Amino acid sequence: MLKHRGFPGRMPGSDFQFTIRRANPKGVTPLTRRERRSDRKSVDRRADTAFMAALWECFGDEPFERGNLDAGRLSWLFGREVVPAQDPFDPEDYEALLVIKEGLARASFPDAFED
Repeated sequence: MLKHRGFPGRMPGSDFQFTIRRANPKGVTPLTRRERRSDRKSVDRRADTAFMAALWECFGDEPFERGNLDAGRLSWLFGREVVPAQDPFDPEDYEALLVIKEGLARASFPDAFED
């Protein structure tokens, strides 16, 4: 499992995890598309924005390996702003390649792209 050096481990000042320390010995947690409802807590929306900002800062529009990125946090963006970069795609593979759909990500998280 690739460890993304320099990627923040969590959202500053919170317990929202962005990365995992080690591979799950019981099996890889699959990426699934989670629906973001309009009534989500504001702190959850801030965590999504912070995670997208960190993804964009580290990877930009280039494909990146899932590696040690937290499956739960990634699943809130998966299938919309973050999509598979390869076909076939295995949602249970730490080496699976993903890519940010820049236009949709900028529309969904404008604060993550402030320069």
